[in-house]
Amino acid sequence: MNKDAKIYVAGHRGMVGSAIIRKLKSEGYTNIVFRTSSELNLTRQADTEAFFAEEKPDYVFMAAARVGGIHANNVYRGQFIYENLMIQNNVIHSSYLNNVKKLLFLGSTCIYPKMAPQPLKEEYLLSGYLEPTNEPYAIAKIAGIKTCESYNRQYGVDFISVMPTNLYGPNDNYDLENSHVLPALIRKFHEAKINNEPTVTIWGSGTPMREFLHVDDLAAACFHLMQTYSGDQLVNIGTGVDVTIRELAETIQEVVGYEGELTFDATKPDGTPRKLTDVSRLHSLGYHHKINLKEGISMVYEEFASKYDEIVAKVAH
Repeated sequence: MNKDAKIYVAGHRGMVGSAIIRKLKSEGYTNIVFRTSSELNLTRQADTEAFFAEEKPDYVFMAAARVGGIHANNVYRGQFIYENLMIQNNVIHSSYLNNVKKLLFLGSTCIYPKMAPQPLKEEYLLSGYLEPTNEPYAIAKIAGIKTCESYNRQYGVDFISVMPTNLYGPNDNYDLENSHVLPALIRKFHEAKINNEPTVTIWGSGTPMREFLHVDDLAAACFHLMQTYSGDQLVNIGTGVDVTIRELAETIQEVVGYEGELTFDATKPDGTPRKLTDVSRLHSLGYHHKINLKEGISMVYEEFASKYDEIVAKVAH
């Protein structure tokens, strides 16, 4: 990508999109275009096509999506499949119509079958049944991967797909109803600490294993792949290292400095038992993550604690 190339980051206010913008700016890219969801509703085909026809971006990072944790995925099933399919179809097709040089589509490792062998290799896609609680979201993302692959093959475009593992970092969602496990636990432990609560209750048994990647590592990997990789094959982006939910909770408890007890509510769903990515393809393409989990949690918590009132007010609104 030339330094003066016009780059569209879809979903620039989200955790992933904002990290990609930080990375681009740090590398000297300044011709970046974006629109808020109130300025451009990507679920509307005519509006999306008009934006692309007007702006004519050279490169597209497709980070716009409707996302959430187990609860949100399970409750807002219709919204998750409809909005994600519409957003990605409109952006991918408009990119083709307007001769975008390269598009990077961001999916999620929840696309893999629930009982797939571990660690998850890219070729396990569509080899078994999905986790029921996030099936609508996963199906939408699988459709996005296959759309990019199909457009590459029919139209000769250069659209690549990456599958990040569980992410955390600046601009995360701290709504306890709809957030992912790591930010939810940071908020829970912080509030328990400031309110002197004797216990913190965590959903599930604590035994499922999860992998976590700092979003700045994801942005760096996406930037690297945008510069160096072309092909139909999707690429996992992760650390290749996982921890149990109990271990995650204990690490966050230590970082926050909460001294009470942990309890696990086994009546709540655990989700997939394990979800570790095989990152050998990513490593072979020349990228390794830089930020380890405890270091990353410490960075995130420092920011969260300093902006706690502002973050809680935003979530409540």
